[in-house]
Amino acid sequence: MYGNHGKRLFDVLLALLIAPPAVLMCLGCIVAIRLEGTGPAIFRQVRVGRGRRPFVLYKLRTMSTGTGDRASHEVSPAHITRVGHILRRTKLDELPQLVNVLRGDMSFVGPRPCLPGQVLLVEERDRRGVYALRPGITGPAQLAGIDMSTPVELAEADAAYLDRIDLAGDLKSMFLTVLGRGSGDAVKRA
Repeated sequence: MYGNHGKRLFDVLLALLIAPPAVLMCLGCIVAIRLEGTGPAIFRQVRVGRGRRPFVLYKLRTMSTGTGDRASHEVSPAHITRVGHILRRTKLDELPQLVNVLRGDMSFVGPRPCLPGQVLLVEERDRRGVYALRPGITGPAQLAGIDMSTPVELAEADAAYLDRIDLAGDLKSMFLTVLGRGSGDAVKRA
């Protein structure tokens, strides 16, 4: 019942429900980002989506301008702005991805989308059929602390999610994310 169409319907309805307060929170975050420094407040980056198709992911900017297109585990904590630390800890940096959910690029729960240049991860996910899914704002692998620096382990965890998608599991993942759980995609401490 939940399957592909039920999951998509759930994503759209939830995104529409939380969009009004999310827009207000984003505006407050944008002001804080702009007060801290120059550069765009919304970060855009090409990621690998369902069917291996590229899409543009939106986030609130948490890194210094000029950091480039690098995965979080490849940058030092010095690249994260003061406001960025707060946004990452509270997961508020993910709010603009509601646009990606409404456009059909993403789901609330699924494998975190990687960069096209993360070739080993793309290949490992492809071998396991993970690209049948829309990528997620959060996912079980992220909540388990598995990040993109371990591509084989991450692809295995993503494939395990593919085999057991259900509404209860997705709700649990979202709830744990809102509570601040999960360290996947984290910047590694020096």
